[in-house]
Amino acid sequence: MGYTDQRFDVNLSILFTELPLLERPAAAAAAGFTAVELWWPWIDTPTPAKEELDALRHALQDAGTQLVGLNFYAGRLPGPDRGAVSVPGEESERFRANIDVAADFAASVGCKALNALYGNRVEGVDPAAQDELALENLATAARAAHRVGAVLLIETLNQPESPLYPLVSAPAAIDVVDRVNAATGLANAKFLLDLYHLAMNGEDLSEVIEKYAAKTGHVQIADKPGRGAPGTGELPLEDLLDQLRKAGYQGFVGLEYKAEDAAASFGWLPAEARAAR
Repeated sequence: MGYTDQRFDVNLSILFTELPLLERPAAAAAAGFTAVELWWPWIDTPTPAKEELDALRHALQDAGTQLVGLNFYAGRLPGPDRGAVSVPGEESERFRANIDVAADFAASVGCKALNALYGNRVEGVDPAAQDELALENLATAARAAHRVGAVLLIETLNQPESPLYPLVSAPAAIDVVDRVNAATGLANAKFLLDLYHLAMNGEDLSEVIEKYAAKTGHVQIADKPGRGAPGTGELPLEDLLDQLRKAGYQGFVGLEYKAEDAAASFGWLPAEARAAR
């Protein structure tokens, strides 16, 4: 086994960012990739104009790229915001306004995974109240995802880089997954297993894979330290992805690493492994 046995996609919100959004799908295709994912591209609005949604749809289709993962509105990414699901007031309202917009866009391009970032803790707000709000919003998002045949992803981030984000361990994210599924009865909430974030939290990655592969709906990778391409750090990413495959995970592996020159950063991945099968 190895990298050639995986299904990779490129996160166009962290790679090819030297290009305008609508040029990134073609750039990924030129590098040999047929699958891509995105954070919510419009950080200032959860409800962009139809013309903007149509333009992105056409850019994906014209490039021959399949969108396999999309974030719901999550505030400013990259930046200090880490989601809106649990944040009371305007941000939570923005998330709710975005739910059907994002779900319908995903359906229009055949995207089957929608990621909802939990949101930072807010000073002066009871964490229990934030968790109650998050469960309500996530249940609504799960129902919308179910309506379009998609899964809802719950992601762990890492404490050093996101100190106000409460889901900084695999068990914490899994607990939210389980609570959402219990609330909806749909069983379409899944774990987004990001090996970089988990490694930054000091977790035993092999143990996490062994325990939670069956509840994993998507995987993302970057090397540690530095969040660079595989081979730039210390993580045995090829071995870990082999372990995931052996544990039954058959989904996509998102490339969510940083590179000044995205096209030049894919030397670690054989050309024949870049097209999704």
